[in-house]
Amino acid sequence: MKQRIFAWGLLAIACTVATQASAEQVIVAVSANFVPPFREIALEFEQTTGHSIKVAAGSTGSFYSQIKNGAPFDVFVSADTERPKLLEEDGLGVKDSRVTYAVGRLALWSLTPSLVKGADTLNSQHFKHLAIANPKTSPYGAAALQAMQKLGVWDNLQPRIVTGENLGQTMGFIESGNAELGFVALSQVLDPKLKGKGARWDVPTDLHEPIKQDMILLTKGKDNPAARALMEFMGGPQAKAVIGRYGYELK
Repeated sequence: MKQRIFAWGLLAIACTVATQASAEQVIVAVSANFVPPFREIALEFEQTTGHSIKVAAGSTGSFYSQIKNGAPFDVFVSADTERPKLLEEDGLGVKDSRVTYAVGRLALWSLTPSLVKGADTLNSQHFKHLAIANPKTSPYGAAALQAMQKLGVWDNLQPRIVTGENLGQTMGFIESGNAELGFVALSQVLDPKLKGKGARWDVPTDLHEPIKQDMILLTKGKDNPAARALMEFMGGPQAKAVIGRYGYELK
């Protein structure tokens, strides 16, 4: 799936920003799981600071490769700790700017409420396909794999697994009916756009490694006031309130 870069915010805000000499734009790579809360955070950031945001949404692994190959991002909002750490070590991330902004939660979700019955759901014969994000590039996909292995159902489920490039595509498989259910981020299930549809099982955190999520200021954005302002804003009360509302644990 091609990454898409698009601007968040309202036209009226953009016009206001254009009139402010000190306003800058920050280009942010955001892991797919964090898109729903970041949509709200971005609007509050623009309204509060006067800066504007451009966002690319996709998988953590893909973004890491793109940044290594010169992608023009100022800030990387990752779904893990490993890639931001590697970028810092490689000199592509600003030293000491890396911070854990949230700990994610994994959920098993289906549009068909009757399918979801806790861990027993995975032993059911009432579904043909179960979607997960690619475990090699997505921390949530890796967590889903770990959970299934720990529950002892992985071998039986493998023939029914449908793998998405990222969590956005994984959610798309479930919403379209190409998979009857799947493992996604709790934040995606809590997105107001779903309006409470379907049913979920919040996967116990002892079934997988903690999904700690780091963000880092990239070297391209080190002299960008908007990038530094966003890093600070993400640690403030406005952003934390949104993050918590989407089911993340706060650090």
